[in-house]
Amino acid sequence: QGQLVESGGDSVPAGGSLRLSCAISGYAVRSPCMAWFRQGPGKERERVASIVSDSGRTGYTDCVKGRITISQDNDQKMLYLEMMNLKSEDSALYSCTAGDACYRTGSRYTYRGKGTQVTVSS
Repeated sequence: QGQLVESGGDSVPAGGSLRLSCAISGYAVRSPCMAWFRQGPGKERERVASIVSDSGRTGYTDCVKGRITISQDNDQKMLYLEMMNLKSEDSALYSCTAGDACYRTGSRYTYRGKGTQVTVSS
């Protein structure tokens, strides 16, 4: 069994910053790929950022490039998402996922947390 537990979501004004954390345990630790997904109201779930655990190579969706950074601890038991210059369209439920590859589709990941809510007020 593997478990992912997110924290750090909050309500912030536009232009603000947040740091989301994801605690990783069990078989989810050392998964080849870790990613953050988000789903806003009335929107499709989308992959925001991903990181290949061994190489550290990262990927971001275009609308967050330059504003969001994904990282993980050396022991791969914590995953982070640093967000700055937040916009109202960043409001969503953010969840972390772990899998054997960096898929764009969330359902292809083996493990997924319940999520943490980010609300950005304009």
